Order: sequence, then structure tokens, then C-alpha cells
Amino acid sequence: MNRFFYTAFLRLLAPGLMGWMALRARRAGGQWDVWSGARFGHYAAPDEGERPIWVHAVSLGETRAAQPLVQALLDQGDRVLLTHMTATGREEGARLFADAIARGRLRQEWLPYDFPGCVQRFIAHYRPQAGVLMEREIWPNLIAAAHRARVPMVLASARFSDQALRQSLRAGRVMREAYGNLQGVYAQTLQDAQRLEQAGAAAVRVSGNFKFDITLPADKVARGRAFGAALRRKVIAIASTREGEDEMFVRALLRHARRADDRGRGLGERVLFCLIPRHPQRFDAAAALLREAGISCARRSGLSSLDRAGALELLEGRTATGPDPAQSGVPLVLLGDSLGEMPSYYAACDVAIVAGSFAPLGGQNLIEACALGVPVLVGPHTRNFEQAVADAVEEGAALRVPDADAAVLEALRLLDRPKDLAAMGEAGRHWVQKHTGAVARVLAGLNELKDGAGRGA
Repeated sequence: MNRFFYTAFLRLLAPGLMGWMALRARRAGGQWDVWSGARFGHYAAPDEGERPIWVHAVSLGETRAAQPLVQALLDQGDRVLLTHMTATGREEGARLFADAIARGRLRQEWLPYDFPGCVQRFIAHYRPQAGVLMEREIWPNLIAAAHRARVPMVLASARFSDQALRQSLRAGRVMREAYGNLQGVYAQTLQDAQRLEQAGAAAVRVSGNFKFDITLPADKVARGRAFGAALRRKVIAIASTREGEDEMFVRALLRHARRADDRGRGLGERVLFCLIPRHPQRFDAAAALLREAGISCARRSGLSSLDRAGALELLEGRTATGPDPAQSGVPLVLLGDSLGEMPSYYAACDVAIVAGSFAPLGGQNLIEACALGVPVLVGPHTRNFEQAVADAVEEGAALRVPDADAAVLEALRLLDRPKDLAAMGEAGRHWVQKHTGAVARVLAGLNELKDGAGRGA
């Protein structure tokens, strides 16, 4: 398929794709602006100021992964244009870079749909010095428009699975040209680099994963550590659960709670589980699952009006007043129905179960937990982070378990083995430290491209 037929096919599917995106926006909540002018490359006012470095981070995970690169660009004095496709990505970018936005050093925008006119107007309007696509966002018309406008394009922290390679090869010429028009490709692993070369990319080099360079907010880490130290129970975080996984873990918690009751010692007397859904639209559904199962639960949003002492009293059952008056006693679960607090949850916990990997969803990032010295458990489905998980397991920083019940059981066993806990935590810190530097390598190459483009202009 060439780009002409790709565009024709895209136009044919456009009504269905737009409808699907509008439905997704309605279900997910937040401001998506599916039909806005910016999605079609129309803007009310000209972009003023110096030409930006453009970074595209499609959604929440990519926005977080792009944080160290965007911050490095800001620190060296560049103006940054940060684009997204989803509301969660845009909201996270607004939170991470609020100061730079207020100072006019960073601007957020929707990436337009990949129709030739839309992307040409976008490139002409913002006139970026260079563009960075995060991880695997390849849009043929967008890259072609940048190529014609002599805007060098880079794919950074790139991951490329066997499935992605098969799909790219089936698409034929249109994707080979897109990958071939990239001036720089920085792969996470050697395997990613080899597959990208087969797809048509040139000048591929292995730079590593940006997620190893993430700097977690010190205030949130300190807050979490202080909270965990003051709590009289151990903490197990079940982090970033996705569709279908909340049910798995609620059933597992119920089984283990009943086993503990049969032995004459309530599970909640020694352990607090933090169940943290990845997407906010599922907070209420997760709370309903816990309530229907009869599992005592406190919601993080219900603790926001309390000081730390009050929150500790509630979570330890020393007060009769709580966010859910229908439930009394010691809450077994703290439902993490807040945004932007994952570093605090990881810092507070003794073991982290990183979800997204217990259903066939590809897994979630385990690097943040390892960076804080927290032992990690993952499930069987980790294709999006396969190399990172394999390396973490080999280093002794993580364990892979077959299902949610086994994850809860292994986490409880680890709590009774403090030496193993400490060894896994130290292994995690060491593993993360030895893989840092990806951002510096990409930044150096990006600066070379930027300078070269400036001399050519």
C-alpha cells in the first residue's frame, strides 16, 4: 500500500473512527475536543515566539515517559510544543509542566488527525525546529509533511514488538517510507532496534528506555514514606489495574481474608492493600466491587479533608468516622481514587504488585517502583515491557507470578521475609541506576539534528 491508498482508506474509515473516538471520550471523561479546529490543523491565532522543539506523547504513559526529555529541553533553554491524542495525556502534561506553561516556555496542543491537509497546516503553523515521537507513534502523512518542510523527525525510547513488525510489513510501502524518513531512531533494546531496521528505519541506535531517567517528585516520595512509616500495618500496593483486573484482585483479597479469618487473625490487622485503578473512570466501579464483596474500604478521596493523624486513625480503625459510614472497623483496602500520586503509593508500600499484566493488556511500567527500592511482582502478560521485566527478574528486583491470587499470596509471604524484601529492593535500585542515560543520548543527537537544520535553513 502506498500513501495515496493509505489516505484514501483513512478517509473512508473517518466517520467510524471519529464516532469511536467520540464514544471513547464520553466514556473516559475529560476534555477531548474531538471535533475542535486544532484536531484538523486550524488555529485561531498565530504561534508567536521562537520555533519550538515538538514532542508528541500520545497518552498518559507516553507523557510520563517523555517528562525527563521535555524537562531537559526546557533546562537548556528550548521552547517546547507538547502534543497529545488523549485527555489523560494532556491533563498529565498540564500537571507536570504547569510552571513552564505559565511562563510561556511550553505549549500544549492536540495532534491533528493524519490527513494530509491537517498535518501540513499543523507543521506550517508551529514551524518546529525538530520533532520527537515517543515510543511507537508513526503517522505516515505527518512524517511526510515534516519531511517536505525539512523538519527533522526522531523516534525516541522506541519499542517495537514482533506483532508491530508484522503489522508494519503487511502495510507495505507506506510504513517503510514513514520509517525511512525518520532522521533518528533511538530504540529501547537491541531487539527493538533490529525489528525497526527490518521495518525500514535507518540510523537506528540503542539508547535505552526513558523511564529509567524519570525523576520522581521528592515531596510526594517523602509524603509516602512518612505515611508508610507511621502506619502500624504493612502496605501492599496493587498498582495500575486495568479492565478486568479489579475483579481478579477483589476475588483474591476475599479468598485470602477468609483464610486469615479461619486461622483466627484478621488480614486487615497486619496489612493494608492499596488498590489503584489506572484510569479515573473506573474508580467508582472498583469501589462498588469492593462493597459488593463485603471488603472494608476507605477511599483516598475521602481522606483528603483529614490531616495525616486523622487519616492514620481512620485506616487503623481508631475512629468511627470515615468516608464510608456503612463500613466500620479496620479498612482492608485503601482505594487509590486520586491522580498523580503513584510515587506516594510506591514510597509508602512494602511490596508493589504492578498490574496491567494479569489480563492480556501488555503490562505497565515497573521501573518507578524499582527506583524507590520496592520489591515488585508482575503477572504473565508483559509484552509492552518484556525486556525490562526480564531484566528486573534476572537482577532479582522482581518476580513473575501466574495470576492475581498468586500475586497476593507471594506478597504476603515476602512480608514475612524481611531479608528477601531488602535484597529485592536493593537489586531494584541498582538495576535502575545502571540503565540511566537514555535521555542524555537522545538529547545529544537531537541537538545535532537541530543545529544541522538551522545551518541548512
